[in-house]
Amino acid sequence: MTDTTSRLPGFATASRQERLGVLAERLGGNAEALSLMEHLGPVEGELVERMIENAIGVMPVPLGLATNMMVDGREMLVPMATEESSVIAAVCNSAKRCRATGGFHTSYAGSLTIAQVQLCGLSDPQRARLEILGRAEEIRAMCDEVDPQLTELGGGLRDLEVRLLNTRAGDMVVVHLVVDTRDAMGANAVNTMAETVAPVLAEWTGARPLLRILSNLADRRLARARAVWPAAEIGGAEVVEAMLLGAEFAEADPYRAATHNKGIMNGISAVVLATGNDTRAIEAGAHAFAAQGGQYGPLTHWERTAEGDLAGTIEVPLSLGIVGGATRIHPVAQLCLKILGTDSAEALARITAAVGLAQNFGALRALATDGIQKGHMALHAQNVAITVGATGDEVEQVAAALRAGGRVTEAEGRKALEKLRGG
Repeated sequence: MTDTTSRLPGFATASRQERLGVLAERLGGNAEALSLMEHLGPVEGELVERMIENAIGVMPVPLGLATNMMVDGREMLVPMATEESSVIAAVCNSAKRCRATGGFHTSYAGSLTIAQVQLCGLSDPQRARLEILGRAEEIRAMCDEVDPQLTELGGGLRDLEVRLLNTRAGDMVVVHLVVDTRDAMGANAVNTMAETVAPVLAEWTGARPLLRILSNLADRRLARARAVWPAAEIGGAEVVEAMLLGAEFAEADPYRAATHNKGIMNGISAVVLATGNDTRAIEAGAHAFAAQGGQYGPLTHWERTAEGDLAGTIEVPLSLGIVGGATRIHPVAQLCLKILGTDSAEALARITAAVGLAQNFGALRALATDGIQKGHMALHAQNVAITVGATGDEVEQVAAALRAGGRVTEAEGRKALEKLRGG
């Protein structure tokens, strides 16, 4: 994809056909990509049957582009799949407001995934732990044989950990296989390694092997992003102060932190879904990470700079891939990766973290100023118009009436539609 500016004035008010024309131009006149999006049904027939069991069709989710994004000095458009009004608009607006300070700057901890093997019924767990650690090279060889291609690509077993857990059912030994899965999310590879190693560990220790599966708490795959929003861009010192107080609320109260993080995941999950990755794994890992300190807390941190501007950071586990699974076989996921110009799981994780931070900024600013409903309901008005039966040009006319009246409800929508139709 052409690496040019992500600033696209008028993109939000353009027709879908016009937006597709812009996208086709960005993709070098790729008519096939344009056709894929135009028909809204790219996953049909045999592919659907092979992706899931008992297939009856597809459930399309709206796919849009977040504009204005600058990540590590690179301009980009970010595909986001979501059904929720205002999510993409919030990212676009947030990204525009920090462009003057260079946009988003990111880092990545690495592509290490943990597979767990649970060993039960041990009379001497400590002896078993030492036995396993002493045979690390044998375990490494077994894991390498499971996926030779991964090893050839520079991945494979990187570390071995043995934990002793005291549970209500007695002492357990839990073995962690720490595997570099490179550009794959890696679930299939590490699960197979765990299942291969488990009976051998049982033979060495006399344990009964039970669960053998990856952990979705991907704390070795942390993505981080930071950005600075000039006070003048966001409403001045009072807005900065109000946003900081909102952030402090999330740090002190898990009830608020849950909603704070839900907003972050609005952005993150939309990118994850658009690229064919596992939204449930990412959600589970993020929330588990948010609770590691003993109390559930926010995934972001906000502070005032010496110049009085607002600085935000995010740290979140993102076990993403660009090969394997639906990412490899879903045509829209492949197109979304092409739009991003992403050639590694690391790059995808960095971008996704930046989107999460942008989403959080947008939510905090809305909450600290006009409240979340003003912008959200303004965009939701079209959904209400459609729900009450508006069609064609009526949709925007009813939505405009709802916005003007300030009450975006179905009852008001029906009244507006009746009035429009002369009822």
